Amino acid sequence: MSSATPDPADLTARARIRDAAMRHFGEHGFDAATIRGIAETAGVSSGLIRHHFGSKQALREACDQHLVALIRRLNDEVRADPFGGEVNQVALARAAMGPYQRYLGRALAEGAATAVFDEMVALSEQWIVDGDARRSDPPEVQARPRAVVATAMALSVAVLHEQISRGLGVEVFSPAGDELLARTLLEIYSRPMLTPAEAKLARAALDRSRPGD
Repeated sequence: MSSATPDPADLTARARIRDAAMRHFGEHGFDAATIRGIAETAGVSSGLIRHHFGSKQALREACDQHLVALIRRLNDEVRADPFGGEVNQVALARAAMGPYQRYLGRALAEGAATAVFDEMVALSEQWIVDGDARRSDPPEVQARPRAVVATAMALSVAVLHEQISRGLGVEVFSPAGDELLARTLLEIYSRPMLTPAEAKLARAALDRSRPGD
């Protein structure tokens, strides 16, 4: 099933509640969002929310698990066909995550969305390990810390979207902003700012500055 096609099992009152909660958490923050407000947006009773989720905290955990499942599905699609076929799966992934960017940015700024962050790190680590196997030069830093930092850099767009939009001169969550961001990232990743010789000098300087040396 393409990630552009909703899962029939997801078209339920529980899913409506979850999506309404993600909008409220993204707009107001977890503390200010209320079960009553979420219920009104979802078109259900507060009692039904408590029946399905039990508490506001459990509802947020369900939101995170929904994102984890979506990220896994998108990752599987991209790994199966990174740039082939009629649809660019990378663009599809960005589009599918788009509606949840504000929720994710707010949750990360609040120190939440741990399950989402950890899942993205784990998947990033797989990509990095695969890439290392194709490299002729062995990396100095292990895959795990590189995956953690790369994930943090990627998710910073959700947290800093207002500043990024201002700097780019276009709303980063709009189609035009999304394309500009994607092209900019491709340029950054495909054209490193340091040459191999400059990177070697920088590593040598780090080695000389180690405590105790």
